[in-house]
Amino acid sequence: MWQFRLLELVISNLKRGGEDRSSGNAVGQIQKFISIIAISIVLSLKLMRWLEIRNYRQMILRVRSRREQSLKDMRNVMDGIKTMGTYQTKIDHEQLLSLRDLCKSIKVGDVSASYILHAYMEKALEATKKFNCITEFLPECQTQLLELEDKTKGLLYGIPVSIKENINCKGHDSTCGLKKFINKPVSEDCVIVQVLKKQGAIPFVKTNVPQTLFSYECSNPIYGQTVNPFNTKRTSGGSSGGEAALIAAGGSILGIGTDVGGSIRFPAAFCGICGFKPTASRLSKKGLTVNASGQRTVESSVGPLARDVDSLAYCMKALLCEEMFELDPTVPPIPFDDMVYADTKPLKIGYFESDGYWIPSPSMKRAVLETKQLLKDAGHTLISFTPPKMFYAMNEVIFQGLLADSGATFLENLKGDIIDPHLRTQVSTYSMPGIMKKLLYFFLKPFSPRVAAGFRAIGGIGSVKELWKHHIAAVTYREEYVNAWKHQNIEVLLCPSLGPALNIGYAGKLSAASSYMVIFNLLNFPAGVVPVTNVTEEDEKELMNYTGYLNDIWDKTFKKAMAGGVDLPLAVQCVALPWQDELCLRFMKEVERLVNLKKIT
Repeated sequence: MWQFRLLELVISNLKRGGEDRSSGNAVGQIQKFISIIAISIVLSLKLMRWLEIRNYRQMILRVRSRREQSLKDMRNVMDGIKTMGTYQTKIDHEQLLSLRDLCKSIKVGDVSASYILHAYMEKALEATKKFNCITEFLPECQTQLLELEDKTKGLLYGIPVSIKENINCKGHDSTCGLKKFINKPVSEDCVIVQVLKKQGAIPFVKTNVPQTLFSYECSNPIYGQTVNPFNTKRTSGGSSGGEAALIAAGGSILGIGTDVGGSIRFPAAFCGICGFKPTASRLSKKGLTVNASGQRTVESSVGPLARDVDSLAYCMKALLCEEMFELDPTVPPIPFDDMVYADTKPLKIGYFESDGYWIPSPSMKRAVLETKQLLKDAGHTLISFTPPKMFYAMNEVIFQGLLADSGATFLENLKGDIIDPHLRTQVSTYSMPGIMKKLLYFFLKPFSPRVAAGFRAIGGIGSVKELWKHHIAAVTYREEYVNAWKHQNIEVLLCPSLGPALNIGYAGKLSAASSYMVIFNLLNFPAGVVPVTNVTEEDEKELMNYTGYLNDIWDKTFKKAMAGGVDLPLAVQCVALPWQDELCLRFMKEVERLVNLKKIT
């Protein structure tokens, strides 16, 4: 062991020091003394780190034991509800998947809220056993259930809701997979949770996330890896990966996640469900636990995940209420516009197969082209759209904005922590000295300009003056994108969603593949994903010939990450201009309708 080796070195130096003293070698004595001190310091630091890691592992074991007890409590509560629940008729599993219909059934008394909570608890426990979705049971759901009869029946009356782990619930940790947040229960519910409760919803579990939330893998040292319900060797996506996996497995009808670079849309697409990222300030973000709140270039959003678009829209309608506007005055008091969502007039739809920065996989491209044809056949106008300057947007605006501090905040959050294996590539990259990043940029530029530009981008922004210039560049790019949109005279945009779900272990190596998702956080456009097809054998054969942008290291890694995806779900992404959230949802609904119609015929 290294401790014994270092001890041997110390003893050896002591002996040599004694020999030096006997020979009167004063310089040698000083050198040996300094050597002993240095080794002692190193030994002490390493011993302290070893003790720190040992204590942290013991803490993790206690947290996991607490979770196991929490799940046992959930089972006990479920059994109790099962015996006390009263209802006139049972509803089958397919009916459980329709949020609007389920709300109506509970309100008119066709089924009891206690039965519904029991049903989803049972499914959630099954899903967690298979896919590791849940981090914690929220036992206060029992009290909420008993109090429901004394409340006005809100739009989500009696609906069990799952909550992403970083969304604050009173009395519970929001760890984000980090040591520094363990055993620090929050003092109050965040605004979103308060509004859900006021609307009659029952938050009943919290769900897993990647460490730091800064990844579209879903793994952390505290709660472990969440896997994909369609294939346990694939990732569920991140950072709302626990939510998507739980909903896809039938363990929740509605989930609330957050999205700062695709964190709702990645997992929803990977798990074959629907996810919606609203305009950033449309829903309150007050009371969330985040890791880089000072970052301002790429906008974060709170949004819903569900198995169908209508459930997303119904959730948005419930949340956009007076209670939210009162609890958080920074949220514009704009109620949900039912007329826009229900409109049926033909749309002018822009579309693109590739953003020019990251070449899509064959299956991603096919998903867009098939959806485009369905929309065209249904009477909508389809117009080719070219995203402006994506290379510039990714490397000069997005990456530099996200890592304006050269990744210092990201690394600080991990200080003293156990690093999840899926974050090691990011940690090692951000930890590089600035001179090394510059050398890699110049070395790689002739062979792989895109990878080289990535190293330059993560070098950070050196001064306040440069940061202000960067803010101006971000605003200017948004204006340029909107102008291109208006020039084409389109209302909404159809484009690829990354997919299928990556093999586990690759997401951390492919941050740049987020271009299709993160661009709409930069632009602050509402965007959502809708499953439309599945990977075919033909897609897999074409993937073997994939060379991507320049067949560089990123392209080769991407090809490996996608391989073996036959039958996995594929989604497309639907986008609208800022504050046109209802229009975006209406477009998503139309895509869903046409895809379902195709399946029937």
